[in-house]
Parts: sequence; structure tokens; C-alpha cells
Amino acid sequence: MTIFDSVPAQASGETPAQAATGRPIPAVLGADLEVPVKGGRLVGYANLDYAASAPCLEPVSAAVAAALPAYSSVHRGAGYASQLTTARYEQARHTVRSFVGARPDDAVIFTRNTTDATNLLAGCLPAGTTAVVFDTEHHASLLPWKRSVRLAPPAFPGEAVRAADEALAGIDGPKLLVVTAASNVTGELWPIAALAHIAHRHGARILVDAAQLVPHRRLNLTALDLDYVAFSGHKLYAPFGAGVLVGRQDWLAEGEPYLKGGGAVRSVGDTAEWHDDPEPRHEAGTPNVLGAIALAAACDALTATGWTELVREEERLIARLRAGLASVEGVRELSLWGNDHPRVGIVSFTVVGHSAREVAELLSSEYGIGVRDGKFCAHPFVRHLLGTPDGGCEDDTASAVRASIGIGTTQEHVDRLVEALRDLASR
Repeated sequence: MTIFDSVPAQASGETPAQAATGRPIPAVLGADLEVPVKGGRLVGYANLDYAASAPCLEPVSAAVAAALPAYSSVHRGAGYASQLTTARYEQARHTVRSFVGARPDDAVIFTRNTTDATNLLAGCLPAGTTAVVFDTEHHASLLPWKRSVRLAPPAFPGEAVRAADEALAGIDGPKLLVVTAASNVTGELWPIAALAHIAHRHGARILVDAAQLVPHRRLNLTALDLDYVAFSGHKLYAPFGAGVLVGRQDWLAEGEPYLKGGGAVRSVGDTAEWHDDPEPRHEAGTPNVLGAIALAAACDALTATGWTELVREEERLIARLRAGLASVEGVRELSLWGNDHPRVGIVSFTVVGHSAREVAELLSSEYGIGVRDGKFCAHPFVRHLLGTPDGGCEDDTASAVRASIGIGTTQEHVDRLVEALRDLASR
């Protein structure tokens, strides 16, 4: 095993035959959206903000529409509609399990989003558990832990493995390594297989934030030997309010129920007898059935399409975007591990002489382009990349612009952004 594992090659189990039978890339809703720009004109919207929330895939919308006529309660109803809805909800669980290559006995718990899933796991850690987390992480991975060791941004992938190795070796008791699979700031891929190996060598477990990976690459939890993964539907073309935590059952089965109420209990008398099965144990109340159905439909659509064509098109567009940005004087791309490091379709940058907020607003109002500006809920990391130790989220001088692509992004969108930045940089 090498220190750096390439997620696209390592996580993909797709054969050439499977790739050849893939369907055309599905369409997204809103591809024909027009937005007003300066002067009152309407232009086609160039959505380059997929990393914040991706648009809805047409097959996802169709799956939700098909489920609505028979929508009913799940798990406790005897009527036909309730039985059908329960079956669809539980099938969604199986679909998600297959999508991430989970082990047969792994729990699949539906949550609101990645942040919710991470906090759920944090509440189930054995007493005295220490989380090890890099300062490059999203706040959802930085903040939920009662006890944590935070590691400085590593200078290269091997340094990430070495730092995790040293930190875990110095911790007694239960320990959890928390790491992203793909950065929400730079899009750079992390060596998650090597980090999982290091964690297990020290008797630790690993949680992988896969929110920015699964819309772009296939993930195989079993092949990578991961203990837990979390991701959000709204990043995965299923913006219906559902996310998921997938992983080993024991900590989840013994942890305090995330919510206390109906569905989480076997019986209630003077005391409550909670479910041993972690799925009902942590899904009290009426779950987001449509969100789960939508999430599963997105998993099905991407799997049916085949990752080869999805990755090929994304890599073509992100290469064009990065080359265009590099050609604009005054634009600086942010990167932790250099321009040649593999990444998904995310790039963050600054423009000399313009604040990030100003750039984002002008791109929207004058060119019909949607991007994100700020620190992307990763304040320590963005400040590290910018070399600015101070500045809050509202401080535009310590922020960046992020452009992110996905299904629905066109070459025209990419070229429009580059030319708009060239125009802004010359003002």
C-alpha cells in the first residue's frame, strides 16, 4: 500500500464492461433557468455552486413524485399505503448500503445531513473517546467532539499520515480519526485508505466525511476498510433534507438514542427499553421518508450512469476551469498540496484588488454566474491557505471565492466565468 491512495482508482470497482453499459448522464432540474443581470437582460444561469447544494436530478424528482400518491406512515401501519411506503423507505436503506459498498451488517441511519450524522456519532462514542481531526476539516468534523486533538494542516499527503500516526500513538483509551475524503475548500483528495490503515494499527476507528466525494467518485467503504462514512443528500442531487451515517453497529447500538421518542423504544413503562438495533434506535419519530427515497434515487441514477463517463466529463471541465483561472492575471487558486494533486470539481481562489464578496456579487449581477464566497464553514483551513490568522466569516478580506461543478455544468459556464474574471481583474 502506498502512502497516497488515489480515490478514483482505489474506490472504483467498475469494469470496462460495466462502464460501457452505463446510461447517458441524467439531467438536472433548472438547467434552463434564466436570471436577470445588469441592464434588465435575462441570461441562462451558470450554476457553479454545486459544492454548497447540488440541483435536483430529474430521476430524483420523478422518484419523489411517484412515491407521493401512496405516501403514508412507516413501520407501524397495517394499511396498504403504509406498507408500501415502509417498503420504499427500507429499500432506500438497502440502496444506500450498496451505493457506498458497506458491509452487510453495517448500520444505515438516515439523518438530516452530514453535520447531523457526525453529531449523532459523537453522541455514541464510548466514554473517554478522543477524536483526532485536522484543522483542514469542515466545522461539522471539527466541532462535535467532547475530547479532541487537532492537527495542523499537513504539507503533503504523507505528512497527514505521519501526523495521524504520531497523534494516535500518544492517546490512551478509545480513539477516532476524523477526516474528509475530498476537501470542500480545494477539492483535493485525501489518502483515506492509508489513514484507515494507520487508525486500525493503533486500535482506533475512522470516520470519513464523504459529502464532497460521493457526488463525484464511487466510494467503497469495505474496500477502503472504513468504519464510518457520512454524507448529505443535498450535495448528491437529492435536495430533500436527508443525509446518512453508515458504519459499524456496536458504538451506535450502545450509544444514547439521538432522539428520544416513538420508534426508538421497544416498550415504555416506568422506564424505557430502547431498541438494540441502531437504525430504529436513532430514528425516533416519523422519519424523512421522501428525503430517503430521494437520496436512494440519486444513488441509483449515478450508479446506473456509470462513473467512468461522469468522472471523464468532470475532469475535462475542471481542467479547463483551472487552466482558465491560471491565465487571468491577479487570480490565485488556493491549494494545500499543489496544482498536480488529484481533486474533484471544486476550486477556490482570490482576485487581487477585489474582496471575495465583491467578486461573487458582480459575477451574479453582471454575468448570471452563481459561486460561493466566504470561508466555506472551514475557517481555520481557509485562514491557513490565505495566510491570514485573523478575520471572521463576515470579513471579506480573509475570504475566498469557490467555483464548483457537477452534472449540468457546461463548457460555456466555465468559459463565461473565466472571461468574467478577466474582465473584473482588469478594472
